[in-house]
Amino acid sequence: MTVKEFSEKLSLKILTEGDLSREVTGCYCGDLLSWVMSRAKEGDAWLTVMGNVNAVAVAVLSDCACIVLTENSPLDDAAKEKAAQQGVTFLSSDKNAYELSVKISELI
Repeated sequence: MTVKEFSEKLSLKILTEGDLSREVTGCYCGDLLSWVMSRAKEGDAWLTVMGNVNAVAVAVLSDCACIVLTENSPLDDAAKEKAAQQGVTFLSSDKNAYELSVKISELI
């Protein structure tokens, strides 16, 4: 399913718009950036609380379809600007990573 469909089905708020037609093919949960960088796969929706510029770099390197900020985690201004430059989609949810992962596993 596309990032747009993914966000609609899970009631996620779009914070930055990259390629909303990109396919979400999996999910990865994690907040340790070096760990995510070596384990997240192309097309994953990455669930994290990390809304900073370093998260944008990791998403680009791992080729994630989008980043979902869980628990209403904030997206800082520098990350928002960098995400726009790099075409990274940030989404937001009030749910924690576990709750959201369960819903995602039912969709994918």
